[in-house]
Amino acid sequence: MMKKMQSAQLGLCLVVLTATSCGFPRLPELADGGGGGEGAPPFGLELLAGNIGGSGSVDGTGMAARFDFPTSVAVDSMGNVYVAARTTLRKLTAAGVVTTLAGSARMFGDADGTGDAARFDFPSGVAVDSAGNIYVADQYNHTIRKVTPAGVVTTLAGTARMTGSVDSTGSAARFSYPAGVAVDSAGNVYIGDQYNQTIRKITPAGVVTTLAGTTGLTGSADGTGAAARFDFPSGVAVDSAGNIYVADLYNHTIRKVTPAGVVTTLAGTAGLAGSADGIGAAARFNNPFGVALDSAGNVYVSDQHNYTIRKVTPAGGVTTLAGTAGLAGSADGTATTAGFKTPRGVAVDSTGNVYVADEFNSTIRKLTPAGVVTTLAGTAGMFGSADGTGAAARFNDPFGVAVDSAGNVYVADYSNSTIRKVTAAGGVTTLAGTAGMFGSANGTGAAARFNYPADVAVDSAGNVYVADEFNSTIRKITPAGIVTTLAGTAGLADYKDGTGPDAFFNGPAGVAVDSADNVYVADRHNSTIRKITPAGVVTTLAGTAGQPGYRDGTGAAAAFYNPYDVAVDSAGNVYVADWLNNTIRKVTPAGVVTTLAGAVGMVGSADGTGAAARFNHPISVAVDSTGNVYVADFDATIRKVTPTGTTTTVAGTAYAAGILLGATPRFAIPLSLAIAGDSIVVSDNNAILLLHHGAQ
Repeated sequence: MMKKMQSAQLGLCLVVLTATSCGFPRLPELADGGGGGEGAPPFGLELLAGNIGGSGSVDGTGMAARFDFPTSVAVDSMGNVYVAARTTLRKLTAAGVVTTLAGSARMFGDADGTGDAARFDFPSGVAVDSAGNIYVADQYNHTIRKVTPAGVVTTLAGTARMTGSVDSTGSAARFSYPAGVAVDSAGNVYIGDQYNQTIRKITPAGVVTTLAGTTGLTGSADGTGAAARFDFPSGVAVDSAGNIYVADLYNHTIRKVTPAGVVTTLAGTAGLAGSADGIGAAARFNNPFGVALDSAGNVYVSDQHNYTIRKVTPAGGVTTLAGTAGLAGSADGTATTAGFKTPRGVAVDSTGNVYVADEFNSTIRKLTPAGVVTTLAGTAGMFGSADGTGAAARFNDPFGVAVDSAGNVYVADYSNSTIRKVTAAGGVTTLAGTAGMFGSANGTGAAARFNYPADVAVDSAGNVYVADEFNSTIRKITPAGIVTTLAGTAGLADYKDGTGPDAFFNGPAGVAVDSADNVYVADRHNSTIRKITPAGVVTTLAGTAGQPGYRDGTGAAAAFYNPYDVAVDSAGNVYVADWLNNTIRKVTPAGVVTTLAGAVGMVGSADGTGAAARFNHPISVAVDSTGNVYVADFDATIRKVTPTGTTTTVAGTAYAAGILLGATPRFAIPLSLAIAGDSIVVSDNNAILLLHHGAQ
């Protein structure tokens, strides 16, 4: 998702001043904040705009508990709800008491073990069997895990960090970003194997087979076994007869797979996103993610980008149970008066109550058969799309940030699908797009449309470049708010070098611009770094599309693994937050790739030099005028890497998630950063923050 600013004069100032510099207020020198040990520079964290949300990973009862962006839920026969959230498996009793069953907050990894000794990496799906065992689709480990009621974690199938599509037994099998999991009464486990575009089956003995779909072939065809096609199958559910129901994410449909592998479309029409109720092909969904079944065979769907919960009868009749299409919210209430914010996982108990992992609200919700929605645990953050000053402004998942030479901050307001502008005094306006109105239209100001913009960069003339992630395009906005498409074609997520609309991207997540107005792109799902000239000519600077991995080398000989962000220095070197490799990479103008800091496959939060340093899914990078690279690390810290590769922690406390303003800063999930004079601008939890530096 993420962030940037470029322009050498915006390098981090390394002296203590008391006057305003680069458009930002200066704080008086503070006592040592503790982020860097004895002798570390003083710093302080303050709120520039927005409101601090309520995510975290705290055990407790009801609203006292905190969740770290929960993605999936399952419910057992006793009414206990199990929640997958980033790196943990949580348990929520019927009385609302939340405990951590396995894993540890922000501690990514793949270790088997008991309780907090176990490690997960973005678990995406959970299911529970009749004996109380929980099955987890451990998405970024590419494995299926099993957790006993006592919290003992083992790996049922697949090998951590080894992606592929091999049918076999146990660790010899391979998956690719498995997203959904379900279990039948005989103990067979079914998987929505997202990036393989297949539905897989695992027997209790760990034997893995492919039930439907063909690896790597995306589409929407009904048919039997390998003849069927899916487009990122996500949530799965299984009925008493062994039929599997699939949330087919990018087809915007609900599919049904018989035990013999015969695939049909139950509701929705492939490629047509919307929110219409109706029967079968007349219904419309918008990126449905989770599915659950009741005893009568009704399918409940988390229609994530409609912000609604839908119901599909066995005959394919679709109705909306709760929420209002296109209106994100967090309000409890009945039917359309309730609000959700990217609901992901759903589960249903024996009495027909539906439980929802309301991901971007960081809450667990309950929907009764009468349509009454309540918040069972967690506290929703403050979000919306209000322009205003400081805390009066509202954002909806602000990701990328960039800063111009006058100190204005530009924000990719992801879930609002808008680009916002924040002055140095905290005044927020909307530069382009209209909140809640998704699309790809070029135009001026509110007439333009974006589709989950992930990152922004700004050039010396004040033009803003946007990584429009779900459109798979790079957009350009003039200072007057005129939006055009610089490269890529909306809706065509693919890979191709070329000029303007003849070039293709796949989920671009990060952008940066150099002094000659060349734009660099972290083409995330292609695992490549791309370059766009001012004339819109796109070339691949490093990496090979469709071949994620880790290799230093030149051009196509190098390999990245889901690079999330890029920054460029005054000499034209590009720095990359290589997310799934847990490293910071450097790419010269000639395309020579080296690893500046971190070690592939080694997750952690250790300071050190070169390969001795450890990162935990670095998600954003920015570079100052002296070549220091600043990193937003998913362990809730801001790190600094010198040109020689020495890494230190400048702010935040590893794994102690939760925003704390003042002289001892802490972060929840710092998603993006940009350098502005003596400050670092950070987007975190629906807020834009300023981290002020003193002498270094």
